[in-house]
Amino acid sequence: MALTAYDLTGRTAFVTGAASGIGRATAALLARAGATVHCADVDEKGLHDTRTLITDAGGSARAHLADVGDSGRLREAVQAAGPLHIMAAVAGIMHSSPVLETREEDLDRVLAVNFKGVLHACQAAARSMIDAGVKGSIITMASGAVDAATPGLLCYSVSKAAVVQLTRTLAAELGPYAIRVNAVAPGWVRTAMTDRHDAELQQKAEAAMVRLSPLGRVGEPEDIAHAVLHLASDASSFTTGQILRPNGGVAMPW
Repeated sequence: MALTAYDLTGRTAFVTGAASGIGRATAALLARAGATVHCADVDEKGLHDTRTLITDAGGSARAHLADVGDSGRLREAVQAAGPLHIMAAVAGIMHSSPVLETREEDLDRVLAVNFKGVLHACQAAARSMIDAGVKGSIITMASGAVDAATPGLLCYSVSKAAVVQLTRTLAAELGPYAIRVNAVAPGWVRTAMTDRHDAELQQKAEAAMVRLSPLGRVGEPEDIAHAVLHLASDASSFTTGQILRPNGGVAMPW
């Protein structure tokens, strides 16, 4: 019984940000659990690599070149996937700058992906699920950054805080349709995105995670993918409007 609760055979999942990092790990794990996974990203090569990773392992995957900031294109990709059972809105970007040096265009760029992109994905998925009468699960990607004031991460933290409120509001609105909406708020995870980010900030964040975590390590994409699988599956059928924090046991704020 416990194992079958995580079986996604016959279900269709859509994962944004699937070309690398947490998105790729999530797409691969959902496929291993039996879902047909539709992968979306702006990185065409990364998408190809993710799809190949899944199909070479015997899974089923489709690739959609789509920018989550383009609501029309994302809606078309979701519609092409057919009735959805699972949406994992993982796509995100980072930006660091002190508050007094943050430009309007910096904030707009981060919000376009991290908040509006998640909103677009949630809207498209919810419409698909409602129209098909599917008891679905929508998972958004928040961050441990929403629980603490982290110098230099205003744009990122604000965008993720907006995702938390979106998650809770949508959970309340979609509950009558038997659609669950939850967020995952990871601690620091080593990915291609964080590797490209500000080196000094990255080193400080990783050092803080290692120091404060009882496990003494930073996260890996697969750690977060397993949290997404739990929320996507029947194992969490009575869970909605929640923020799951896989952060290595780091007490908030971290």
